[in-house]
Amino acid sequence: MYLRKMKEDLLNNWEKKAAQNLKNYQSFLKKADKNKILKKLPELHEEAFEKVNCLNCANCCRHYSPRFKTPDIKRISKHLRIKEGAFIESYLRLDEDGDYVVRSTPCPFLQPDNKCSIYEHRPSDCQRFPYTDEDVLFKRPAITLKNVTFCPIVFYVLEKLK
Repeated sequence: MYLRKMKEDLLNNWEKKAAQNLKNYQSFLKKADKNKILKKLPELHEEAFEKVNCLNCANCCRHYSPRFKTPDIKRISKHLRIKEGAFIESYLRLDEDGDYVVRSTPCPFLQPDNKCSIYEHRPSDCQRFPYTDEDVLFKRPAITLKNVTFCPIVFYVLEKLK
């Protein structure tokens, strides 16, 4: 019971805790033993997804956009039965890095129940998000530090790793 209460407490006010701990996370990601982290990630990733229901959150879909790579554009266009050019024109824009992202937030494919209307065909970035089971977590610390501010799963995994 006590252990369960501790786990529940970890996610209470997670947004505030994440904001307060950004410098600690940054330091941790720089100094961490990468091999040791990689071994722990699959278990922590699964544990976090048991604690957090993405359909209750959808912060990633509400506030940010994945990159839409060429294979994603081809796959989604085919699914929507529109030409790739029409898909790009209707839904996407080029960001400052030259990547295609959604024109506006929330994502146009986010439904009122927080489900994705193209879930089976979604971009690879969406499939992999929040990268808590792969080396992106520490290889791209800027992404991790951004993600921890809006994703309770990233917060959970970082807290458990510290």
